[in-house]
Amino acid sequence: MKIVIEICFWVGIFIIFYSYLGYGILLFILVKLKRAFSSSQKPESEADFLPNITHVIAAYNEEDFIREKIANSLNLDYPKDKLKVIIVTDGSSDRTMDIIKEYPEVEHHHEDKRSGKIAAVNRMIPFMKTDITVFSDANTLLNQDALKNLGRHFASSKVGLVAGEKRVLSKDKDGAAASGEGFYWKYESKLKKWDSELHSVVGAAGELFAIRTELFHPVDTNIVIEDFYISLSLAMEGYKVVYEPDAYAMESGSASVKEELKRKIRIAAGGIQAIVKLKGLLNIFKYGVLSFQYISHRVLRWTLAPLCLILVLLANIYLAYLQIPLYQLILVCQIAFYAFSIIGWLLQNNNLKLKIFFIPYYFSMMNYAVFRGFFRYLKGSQSAVWEKAKRAA
Repeated sequence: MKIVIEICFWVGIFIIFYSYLGYGILLFILVKLKRAFSSSQKPESEADFLPNITHVIAAYNEEDFIREKIANSLNLDYPKDKLKVIIVTDGSSDRTMDIIKEYPEVEHHHEDKRSGKIAAVNRMIPFMKTDITVFSDANTLLNQDALKNLGRHFASSKVGLVAGEKRVLSKDKDGAAASGEGFYWKYESKLKKWDSELHSVVGAAGELFAIRTELFHPVDTNIVIEDFYISLSLAMEGYKVVYEPDAYAMESGSASVKEELKRKIRIAAGGIQAIVKLKGLLNIFKYGVLSFQYISHRVLRWTLAPLCLILVLLANIYLAYLQIPLYQLILVCQIAFYAFSIIGWLLQNNNLKLKIFFIPYYFSMMNYAVFRGFFRYLKGSQSAVWEKAKRAA
């Protein structure tokens, strides 16, 4: 009994460590080895490649930010004759549409019925006539050279999609949500950079990405995280998905922990959905390095790692009860970590600089969101099956 529990404990520890830190360490080593054995000659610069771009922005009730977004989009450093800006709205009930009408340089498409972001973007396919289409969120601002840095990668016909970087604007006075989110995205950006250098990015952020227009097809409106699904679908087709850290979308961190938790639950539910829909990508014999990256970077975080947190804690309590000093020490460390998480929860919206508590809390919240997201996915799947059955009856 003791041996079995010890094995479960250490296997759980390994999965948790590998999912959040070990893969990053291994990825760093693999990238270093690739650099060492690759040709030292760098390819010629593609900075002069400036494809025609359509910049699509989906907006819903953004009256507080849309003016700033439009000004940012129109003033990016990109040839005006090669750039078209389209804003698509549906169901907005504030002044968003009136503000957009003040800018004749922007092409605006509206539908009164609220159908959601994916449906809105799907409606724009007939109007996306340029070689490249860039998508960015209405509540983000892009850096001046973002479009140039995204577009230059498409000089290679192998590139199907370029993922930009998401940057969370974090301030000293930010609470747990924004502080933890900012730290998380800095780490994620580094992993994406290494993923891209090794083989391929495993999931673009919807805040900013560019796609070869001919490869963009209508997305099922039931897809929760469409950016992730689109980018991995292209990678499975053999197209290269590149990460460009010098094209970034800046946005404020979540206003509250409640808001961030809601977002994390949605992403977790979408992650489970994506694993099911992209189940073929789990076949490492077919997709090789891409499957290895996908499982290591994404699948484990949305499946085994959260479960192992519970397994490790319960096994640790049992082993510490047996008066084994090593496990008693590890249990103290676990208790301290979760105590920090609780303190972070208690201080969650206070404007304090004690960010040492916010990172453990954000980590715990992420894993809690996975469990909530899993049940949300099951509930959504059951509802979809029920609706389909009713229509067939």
